[in-house]
Amino acid sequence: MIAVMGASGNTGGRISQQLLHEGENIRALGRSGAKLAGLERKGAEVLTGDAADATFLAGACRGADAVYTLLPPDPQSQDLRRKWDQQGEAMVTAIRASGVRFVVFLSSVGADLQEGTGPLAGLHAQEERLRRIRDVNVLILRPASFFENFYAVLGLIKYQGINGGAVAPDVQIPMIATRDIAEVAVRALKARDWTGVVVRELLGARDLTFAEATRIIGAHLGKPDLQYVQFPYADFASSLVQMGISANMAGLYAEMARAFNEEKIKSREGRRPENTTPTRFEDFAQDLARAYQAA
Repeated sequence: MIAVMGASGNTGGRISQQLLHEGENIRALGRSGAKLAGLERKGAEVLTGDAADATFLAGACRGADAVYTLLPPDPQSQDLRRKWDQQGEAMVTAIRASGVRFVVFLSSVGADLQEGTGPLAGLHAQEERLRRIRDVNVLILRPASFFENFYAVLGLIKYQGINGGAVAPDVQIPMIATRDIAEVAVRALKARDWTGVVVRELLGARDLTFAEATRIIGAHLGKPDLQYVQFPYADFASSLVQMGISANMAGLYAEMARAFNEEKIKSREGRRPENTTPTRFEDFAQDLARAYQAA
């Protein structure tokens, strides 16, 4: 039995689907039974509850051979760090109480830094909690920026004719498809072949700048002249608030953009065959184009 947190999300959903396809028994965890109904129909055991409830999480992990865990994103959170600290403590308590021996945690490139990285500082704190658990084997996955983040700018492209953000257009950033993260997580959850605490970066097929990614998107949308515009940090945060993101989260995203620009957030391993994944942004841009046309 493998327990999967966030089983209706970007990574957890893909992991759950793949494990079921490969004949594994899974326990799908999430907040919404309706969003997990498809997995239940395919044979998953579904449990719904609060990610900050240690009792719920301990019960969900008990009897599992391995668990995939993460800190659920919440763009409307008024205090993300406080929320993640509560959820992180609950998960550590649950791991200790349940007796599970193998844990895969979704972190991020940049989580090696304690502060100054926006939401990534919360992932750093959780990594440190997991390191302190005795007699549990923890695999910390540090993937690059998700390709899927570009779905959020399709409206900007459609209605204002530009792509934009606070990261400078020429900063090289590793970017990755969540399908590649899921593939690595599935292999680890099934193999359970590491000991102690292991950190593994996942850097995508290659580094990209936002200017280059925008050109690729534009080519797939039939907009060859699509431009990327860098916004001042304050304007970027204000625009996020106008989109419905909380002021706390908008500030954290702006801080993260600054950290990218100052090259604080970067790979510590350096690109190697072991951390390079197969999906190219050019291939993913086809999915973006389909979503753009359907919007």
